[in-house]
Amino acid sequence: MSLHPVIADHALGFTWSTEDPFLFCVHHHDHYPKGNAQLGLNAVHRKGRNIGQDFDPKQAYRLYHGNEVPGFPAHPHCGFETVTLLRKGFIDHADSLGAAARFGAGDVQWMTAGKGVQHSEMFPMLQQDQGNELELFQIWLNLPTANKMAEPYFEMLWKEDIPLRVDRSSVAEVAIEVIAGAWNDLDPLSPPPNSYAAQVESELAIWHIQMQANAKVYLPLASEKAKRQLYHYQGEGILIDDRPLMPHRSARLHAHVPTCLHNNSASMAQLLVLQGRPIGEPVVQHGPFVGHSQQAIIEAFGRYQAGDFGQWNWSNNEPVHAADAGRFARYPDGREVRPSAI
Repeated sequence: MSLHPVIADHALGFTWSTEDPFLFCVHHHDHYPKGNAQLGLNAVHRKGRNIGQDFDPKQAYRLYHGNEVPGFPAHPHCGFETVTLLRKGFIDHADSLGAAARFGAGDVQWMTAGKGVQHSEMFPMLQQDQGNELELFQIWLNLPTANKMAEPYFEMLWKEDIPLRVDRSSVAEVAIEVIAGAWNDLDPLSPPPNSYAAQVESELAIWHIQMQANAKVYLPLASEKAKRQLYHYQGEGILIDDRPLMPHRSARLHAHVPTCLHNNSASMAQLLVLQGRPIGEPVVQHGPFVGHSQQAIIEAFGRYQAGDFGQWNWSNNEPVHAADAGRFARYPDGREVRPSAI
């Protein structure tokens, strides 16, 4: 008997359902107006916003927890990793390790929170004469208990370096960005050393797929133990083998079964694939703290209150970098890097 994908029956909103080892994936897409000299929004564009609860999906844009600059001011994390795929716009990062970055469309930031770190993620409005569009995915990836107390680690994967496979074997083109997990013979960049993705047996994969109209592609095979989920977040609908998947829907796939994706619509299809073997350990979550037990969460709060998540040495809780800073990453050891090609 053949195995078929399991099609989810709910629309994709801000937060997408995931399976172990992923905790969740959130999709932000905002069409901001033009910015001001402080790289934020003028008062008229902030009027009526419920700061801290500004998540209404019916709005063209949201400030989230930001006051003038949209974004997420200083907040703690521990016990898991954040993987941020930026598709449009810019993000300014600052943290309690002393690291900082500005990254742009196509870049990926991978942060192992480990035993605890504070960071901010602000969305600078760099365009002052036109609108500022922002689109990103943030994926929360769990850490095995053995690595939950790992030292925090911050890494930038620049778009110029992320492996890209352009498949022209069908009548139309398919572009695959390999964030994590090999796509056949195309290997990804190295993940952080204490990430679950660094364990070969995890079969961890994050792939972004862009399919032109009428394009077809086969997904690489993994073991029967791997869980695979596909999110169709933009387009008019695709076929998974012979079964339709409407836009803004997800499907759980059998990773060990040959699976053909066919964009049978007239427009571009954009897809995200998350895959991995389950860690299979208890998960206890309280906001931005993730542990394997309630006692672990209590201990994490204690460490945070004792100042063990590093010192916040920025002038405010929602810092943005200079307008002309460009794309850069400054690491806790003072080393500063920029993309190899801009």
